[in-house]
Amino acid sequence: MTTPSTAPTPSAPPPVGLEVVDGVATVTFTRPESMNSLDVATKELLLATLRQVADDEQVRCVVLTGTGRAFCVGQDLKEHVQLLAESAEELWRTVAEHYNPVVELLVTMDKPVVAALNGVAAGAGAAFALAADLRYAGESAGLNLAFTAIALSCDSGTSWSLPRLVGPAKAKELLYFPRTLPAAEALEMGLLTEVVPDDELADRVGTVARQLAQGPTRAYGAVRRAIAFSSSHSLADSLDLEDEFMRRTGVSEDHRAAVQAFLDKERPTFTGR
Repeated sequence: MTTPSTAPTPSAPPPVGLEVVDGVATVTFTRPESMNSLDVATKELLLATLRQVADDEQVRCVVLTGTGRAFCVGQDLKEHVQLLAESAEELWRTVAEHYNPVVELLVTMDKPVVAALNGVAAGAGAAFALAADLRYAGESAGLNLAFTAIALSCDSGTSWSLPRLVGPAKAKELLYFPRTLPAAEALEMGLLTEVVPDDELADRVGTVARQLAQGPTRAYGAVRRAIAFSSSHSLADSLDLEDEFMRRTGVSEDHRAAVQAFLDKERPTFTGR
């Protein structure tokens, strides 16, 4: 008689990983077998992870990246089909409950966000990348605004970020006629910051992230919030916000340290405070 094995079954790794080193938080999609598509579990953990790093004062730069052949291809369509059959109303709550707060965090947290595109970014995955401050891509990566290909409107802030990068007319073209833009073409359009050989992506992004993590974090946060605010507010309102942020950063330890370093003809050391 054979006795059933009682050895524990290895648990699946979480769909989103987090590593914090020297002030840099690397948030990684870890579902390479599904091209890092977004099922409910992934979206919930991504949101929780971004909230964690946004609130962590030790984190001074955030990197968002993927594993395998894709950065993130957006909604998990296998789960999508199942939920569509079971409860369409429940399915569409994901925009308000997951996608919107994820993008808002990526755009407004008080520290820089860098997207490292290790592969294709499509749909909401592309939108997450566009929400970052800087986008570095490997040569084999690509962007696809795939929403209308499955008869859906755009989400995850695409209508906000895409026109600001390429203009309204080009944004409509990319959304009406979705295709995968090779990294070189996306760079030429202004959708990417830099394209590097695939095997150099991690090192390049690491260098940038460490430089940002050693910088004046509060100033970076104020700048990104001011730019986001000014895109939808009047000049007068934008000037008022600049005044507020100038006062906040003007009393920071980093500002005092930078002024003293200038007087001493030294390089400033920033603490993020």
